[in-house]
Amino acid sequence: MDILTILQILDSTVRLATPLLLACLAGLFSERAGIFDIGLEGKMLMAAFFSAAIAYLSGSVWLGLLAGISASLVMSGLHGLASITFRGNQLISGVAINFLAAGLTVLVSQDLFAEGGRTPSLTGAARFEPLSLPLVEALGGVPMLGSVYAELISGHTILVYVAILCVPATWWILFRTRFGLRLRAVGENPAAVDTAGVSVSRLRFAAVGICGILCGIAGAYLSTALQAGFVKDMTAGRGYIALAALIFAKWRPWHALGATLLFGLLQAVALRYQNIELGELVIPVQLMDALPYILTVIILAGFVGKAIPPRAGGVPYVKEQ
Repeated sequence: MDILTILQILDSTVRLATPLLLACLAGLFSERAGIFDIGLEGKMLMAAFFSAAIAYLSGSVWLGLLAGISASLVMSGLHGLASITFRGNQLISGVAINFLAAGLTVLVSQDLFAEGGRTPSLTGAARFEPLSLPLVEALGGVPMLGSVYAELISGHTILVYVAILCVPATWWILFRTRFGLRLRAVGENPAAVDTAGVSVSRLRFAAVGICGILCGIAGAYLSTALQAGFVKDMTAGRGYIALAALIFAKWRPWHALGATLLFGLLQAVALRYQNIELGELVIPVQLMDALPYILTVIILAGFVGKAIPPRAGGVPYVKEQ
C-alpha cells in the first residue's frame, strides 16, 4: 500500500467521521446535563432532509443549513418538552423522535418532489464545495508534507473544519467556563444546582438546544456536503454509532474525536476495499460494511471498560417544595 492510498483512506476517514463527531458532541452536551438522547438519529435525518430541500428550492446551501438546524432544534424542543417539562421517559421520547423523522421526511419529500422519498440532486451553490487552503500549490513540491497538506488537510468542505474546531470549543465550554461547570453539575447533582439558585430546567434546555444545533449541522453535512441530496434513511444508523462513540469516549470531547475517527476509518476501509485477502482467507465486503455496527454492539455491551455516565442522567428532576 503506497503513501497516496493511505492518504486517500485517511481523507475519507475525516469526511465520514465528520457527521459522527458532530452528533457525538451533541450527545455529549445533552448527556452531561443529564438528558439522555436516543433521538440523535432522528434529528440528523430531519436536518438532512430540510437542508437538502430548502437548498434545492432556494439555490442557497446556507439557507439549507439554516433550515436543517431549525428542523433539528424543533425536534430538540419536542424532546426537551417531553423529558424536562413533562418529566417523561427520555429514552421513549428519543425513540419517538426517530420514528417521527423516518416517516415525516419520506412523506414530505414525496409530496414536494415525487421522487420516491428523495430530493433532486444538488448542484452549484446549493451544496458545499471543497475548500482549497492557502499554500497548497507552494507546498506541492515538498516531499510528504505537500501530499499530506493537499490530500488530507486541504480539500474539505467548511463543515469539516467547523466540526474539528467544535472539539476544542466543547472542551473549553465544558471545563473552562461557568456555564460548563453548571452544566456538568446539573448532570451529576441537580438538587445542589437548584439550591444554589440556578434553574435546572433552563440549563438542561440550553444543553438540548446546543445538541439540536450540532445535530442540525451534522444532518446538513450529510445531504449538502458528503452527498448531493437527501435519500430515504440516509443517516443509516449514524446517530446510534455516535452514541456508542460517546460511551467509548466516556463523555470527553478529545476522546470523542478519536472514537469517531476510528468508526470513520472502518467505514473508509469498507468503501475502499470490496474484499480483503489475508493469505487464503478472504474477508467479504458485507463483513467490512458491518464492522462499524459490530463495533457499536461491542461497545454498548461493555467490552471496552467501565464507562460511568453522569449520575443524574435519564432521571427527571422534581423540585422539592
